[in-house]
Amino acid sequence: MARPPHAREKVLLAYAQLLVEGERAATMDAVATRAGVSKGGVLYHFPSKDALAEALLGRFAEVSAADVKAMQDDPDGPVRNFIRTSWETDADLDPVYRAVMRLAHAGHEGALGMLESLHDDWLRELETETGDAALAKTVMLLGDGLYHQASMPGRWSQQQFSDLDELLAQVDRLLGR
Repeated sequence: MARPPHAREKVLLAYAQLLVEGERAATMDAVATRAGVSKGGVLYHFPSKDALAEALLGRFAEVSAADVKAMQDDPDGPVRNFIRTSWETDADLDPVYRAVMRLAHAGHEGALGMLESLHDDWLRELETETGDAALAKTVMLLGDGLYHQASMPGRWSQQQFSDLDELLAQVDRLLGR
């Protein structure tokens, strides 16, 4: 009897969550427990940790492509989209991004390559809009700082940086708008 399709997704989500908590914590037994399935259920979908990592990278490719497409399609432009979404830590990209970052920190070459590719894609979109490589890098660093602050525990960041309109107005001034 085939397992319900959602079991695979639960296992993949559990793996990503455990990676964020620490790469060594993401054992097959821990993934099974977190997903609420048997270890056999995990192995049915992912016969090894390498298979789990590859599936996570596949998911990362999907959400990354959607993120870049959203930048391209945003009527306010890639720069404003990037700044606005850098503050979001509950978007589809975030948990997968953090999990892939953990894999990269652990030395997974595929994860590192995919992160670098996404960063290149973001920078290319920012540079296309700004027409200036240094300005595009500045915007990217602003977004990275926002993401870092949004990821911090506590309320300080939310209190200090809750008004994105003010920040976007500063970015518009940087862009000469």
